[in-house]
Amino acid sequence: MNPSPSNKNSNDSCDGVCSSCAEKEKCDDPKAQQNKINDRLSRIGYKIAIASGKGGVGKSTVTVNLAAALRSLGYKVGILDGDITGPDIPKLLGIEDQKLVAGPSGLEPADAGGIKAISMALLLKSRDSPVVWRGPMKMAALKQFIEEVNWGELDFLLVDLPPGTSDEPISIAQLIPGLDGAIVVTTPQEVALLDSRKAVNMFLMMNVPMLGIVENMSGLICPHCGQRIEVFKTGGGEHAEGKRQPGSWVCHSWEPSPWTRRLEAWEIWERPSPTARQLPPRHSRRS
Repeated sequence: MNPSPSNKNSNDSCDGVCSSCAEKEKCDDPKAQQNKINDRLSRIGYKIAIASGKGGVGKSTVTVNLAAALRSLGYKVGILDGDITGPDIPKLLGIEDQKLVAGPSGLEPADAGGIKAISMALLLKSRDSPVVWRGPMKMAALKQFIEEVNWGELDFLLVDLPPGTSDEPISIAQLIPGLDGAIVVTTPQEVALLDSRKAVNMFLMMNVPMLGIVENMSGLICPHCGQRIEVFKTGGGEHAEGKRQPGSWVCHSWEPSPWTRRLEAWEIWERPSPTARQLPPRHSRRS
């Protein structure tokens, strides 16, 4: 039977059928909460973490550009801004003035040209309001971003993580047990590469597949002569992953459409997704 108000905290009294339970909105049974998270995630095709070992390497920019590229191909995309204390996704998406509203199925994510997004920045009173929280409060917020947000059906959920190998990446790996993989963003400098290797090893320790490395700021194309200028050197990304995993890749910021091309090599288009039947076939999209 479904838990009553007097026993809803008892795991033994919960049959796990949350949809018909009158206490589902107030229940704090861990089993019921995990069932709710699993229900949300079951409607999302691919969950990919975008991470970095060091800040300032352009990780959030890569996340937004990857989301926009996938959206342009017809996919349903969402971004979960996992940087609770330094949320930048709304600024990059141009939705800083949007406010989140509660709907019958949970908190409705903001919309940026068809890209769904959730971020702590959309819940603050002002753009300059700091989030001075310790680890447990940040972890609770991440859990709510997954459990309480009405993501609906998505082909891709990109999780923009804060730099480092601490609370947030660990929590995301635990909250999303079916994490399909991680992309680590770095720059060519040795200091950034040192921390990027730590990020790569963190995901490998948590059994999260490494999809590849984006070496950002590795060069720019001169708008006048078309020559590539290596402002901060290039090629460091090849050394950041250490022992390469089969199927993983390294791409540079100056390559044309690098992320979608590399993901295509990962054969994402051949794998089933919740909205695959609504998408045009691969050959017609890419022709």
